[in-house]
Amino acid sequence: MTLDDLNQLTSTEAQRVFEGCCASPYWVKGMSRARPFENWAELLSTATELEEEMTDEDWLDAFHGHPQIGDVSTLREKYASTKALAAGEQSGVDSADEATLQGLAAGNKAYHHKFGFIFIVCATGKSAAEMLSLLEQRLPNDRKTELRIAATEQAKITRIRLEKLRA
Repeated sequence: MTLDDLNQLTSTEAQRVFEGCCASPYWVKGMSRARPFENWAELLSTATELEEEMTDEDWLDAFHGHPQIGDVSTLREKYASTKALAAGEQSGVDSADEATLQGLAAGNKAYHHKFGFIFIVCATGKSAAEMLSLLEQRLPNDRKTELRIAATEQAKITRIRLEKLRA
């Protein structure tokens, strides 16, 4: 998609495109309203500015746009709104052994129970074992710290997906 293509979309169409990058309605509407963008650098800068304004609730909304890493029943499924841009993000799980998958499933359950939201990690380029290790390292955190870390990971994911729009 070219920047001109993105700028010429209707508001509803643009919101659908941006939902594929981040599920926060606040962020999606802000990105759509900020058009037209003069260049990709302005688009990325706007994305960062909106993220800096997001509340905890906005971040939690963003997290809802992801399948759980380690949920054995949905690991290989992607949500419809993010399928194209999310392709390959969790490819490190494809070759994981059963013990690692079960560890991710158990870790995610403990994580969700403790923090009230799913484990968010920028999975691109990471193996399932690396993701499990990160999950285990982050479990001792307090909720405030973990929400900040998860938001940082979400921002990385959003950046990758925005870059894929250019392709």
